[in-house]
Amino acid sequence: MKLILTQEVDGLGAPGDVEVKDGYGRNYLVPRGLGIRWTRGGEKTIESIKSARASRAARDAGHAQEIKTKLESSPVNVKVRAGEGGRLFGAVTTTEIADAIAETAGEKVDRRTIVVSQPIKTLGSHEVTVKLHDEVSATVALNVVSA
Repeated sequence: MKLILTQEVDGLGAPGDVEVKDGYGRNYLVPRGLGIRWTRGGEKTIESIKSARASRAARDAGHAQEIKTKLESSPVNVKVRAGEGGRLFGAVTTTEIADAIAETAGEKVDRRTIVVSQPIKTLGSHEVTVKLHDEVSATVALNVVSA
């Protein structure tokens, strides 16, 4: 099945045309709005998506570097409920991390750009990676403290 991706999809690529299995496209990508069916008129859509993305990438590269220096300059504190021995009730979510980054650094970060290598289930310091741009990633020091 040939689709036009409207957003970046991990493991598939950037917005534009792509060839995927029928079930993946029909059951996952199209219902979630991540892609639309390919048509001849869709070629113009592909070009507009690519040109908009290219202009945004050029503009955002410098801004991403500024955000990276802000994020890496100071640790981010995440307050969560914890039990005895420093164990958490559940795990720290990317939404909680994004909210804490917004409070500390003053920059809104999309939760989908936050990469956590292992689930964070204990108090203490951890590191997470934030993909700010295709070529710019920031490593954020995260302090998980009891609320």
